[in-house]
Amino acid sequence: MRLRVVVSALVGAVLLSSAFTGTAHAETSPAGANDWTCRPSAAHPRPVVLVHGTFENMALNWLKIAPVLKRNGYCVFALNYGGTQDALIQGTGDIARSADQLSAFVDRVLAATQTPEVDIVGHSQGGMMPRYYLKFLGGAAKVRRLVGIVPSNHGTGLSGLVALGNLLGLTGPVTDACPACGQQIAGSAFLANLNSGGDTVPGVDYSVITTRFDEVVTPYTSAYLRGAGVRNLLLQDACPFDLSAHVGVIVDPVVQKMVLNELDPSSAHGRINCLNPLG
Repeated sequence: MRLRVVVSALVGAVLLSSAFTGTAHAETSPAGANDWTCRPSAAHPRPVVLVHGTFENMALNWLKIAPVLKRNGYCVFALNYGGTQDALIQGTGDIARSADQLSAFVDRVLAATQTPEVDIVGHSQGGMMPRYYLKFLGGAAKVRRLVGIVPSNHGTGLSGLVALGNLLGLTGPVTDACPACGQQIAGSAFLANLNSGGDTVPGVDYSVITTRFDEVVTPYTSAYLRGAGVRNLLLQDACPFDLSAHVGVIVDPVVQKMVLNELDPSSAHGRINCLNPLG
């Protein structure tokens, strides 16, 4: 069990760092995502929009989760944001502008699928940035559920952002070239504005999935939200020996099962089988 989750975490780091060595294309949709002919079913009536994190891109961030969602009957969509077109490194731009990009993408998904609402699943900054869209850009009327995987909801220290850069094979973030990095530092004016008046907005259900071993969003409890309609979940409460950290969670089958449970709580029955969560 311990070996599986350690390997999962290492594979996650390798997969993502490969994006910056030219072995992946940022504009390539992950398998199972961006089928614009997909129509949601009665069982899963809302399309799922996947939002990657800082320094990441949709192709690598959602390599594992997108096909799992597709196999489970969801219409899945993913975007790049916060970077220049075709750039491998995304998610570095001003977060408010990134939220504008998300808003336009959600509108496109709603028009294509002929549905009134989406669910959003985001990793790291991608779990926090949509809250700006919900609060300030009218997104609450178009989103039913936000599932954040290790989201930077209340920020982190600069050391956490440097750790992320190192994990992804970078030399560390430079905040002048990465506005989103400075905005995610705990105590930033951006986060103070985002969290003023409460963490949540009415009409949206929020789920936070985090791990005790997060070395980027620190302390890991800063990912949690407070307010009505919030479920804060710790990976180790489901599987105590799971060692997945900030990057490894996106390839962890246990986390994938937790995401499925949060998107459709009616299908979640009993404890997760830590040895075979998707079986």
